[in-house]
Amino acid sequence: MENTLNGRKALVTGGAGGIGAASVRALAARGAKVVIADVDEAAAAALADEVGGTVWTVDLLDVDALAALSLDCDILVNNAGIQRINPIEDFEPVDFRKLITLMLEAPFLLIRAALPHMYANNFGRIINLSSVHGLRASPFKSAYVSAKHGLEGLSKVTALEGGEHGVTSNCINPGYVRTPLVEAQIADQAKVHGIPEDEVLARIMLTESAIKRLVEPEEVASLVAWLASNDAGMVTGASYTMDGGWSAR
Repeated sequence: MENTLNGRKALVTGGAGGIGAASVRALAARGAKVVIADVDEAAAAALADEVGGTVWTVDLLDVDALAALSLDCDILVNNAGIQRINPIEDFEPVDFRKLITLMLEAPFLLIRAALPHMYANNFGRIINLSSVHGLRASPFKSAYVSAKHGLEGLSKVTALEGGEHGVTSNCINPGYVRTPLVEAQIADQAKVHGIPEDEVLARIMLTESAIKRLVEPEEVASLVAWLASNDAGMVTGASYTMDGGWSAR
């Protein structure tokens, strides 16, 4: 594999597992020095040892601390996320705020902290892990869909402001990815829809996809690595679907 990212420093939030860990490995394999940002210090440290990276143990819900940050990364991957599933009338306001904070406000604050360094070097890659739910809605996911739709707008504004400074900003929009976050949804989906857990994938998660399987984290990570490269220098303000055809409907 070519070291297309030699000399670049990358920061991946939620980098200790799932899509984040796959992205860390993909970026490191191409020569980037990767900072793994996660609340799970032990998992982040184990991955850092594997790829020669470093760990930033951080609670992205502490927005006051993020507001004072200055980052020196060349590549920022906003990946950290959580999920809550409930009808709107039963959705706890505290949960709604938590998802918006983690998946919209925190990416804004990290982008804000990273842009001065990127502008000074006339190079930057902002890669936002959105979702097909950044482009489409599903019932019972008011907070997640709202956060991801907001992230799409933030990414496009970043692209417009960053263009003259060599900074690109894009979203990646996977369908359901084989991660602990998705696996944890199966019981919640079964409960809210009143069906057995073993029917959730076929009857709920994959009904809209032309390709009837989960997305693999490594597939998403390969797109992260390409968007971080020089080859993607003219790609900005875009939303790359990787949803098995879901959004083609």
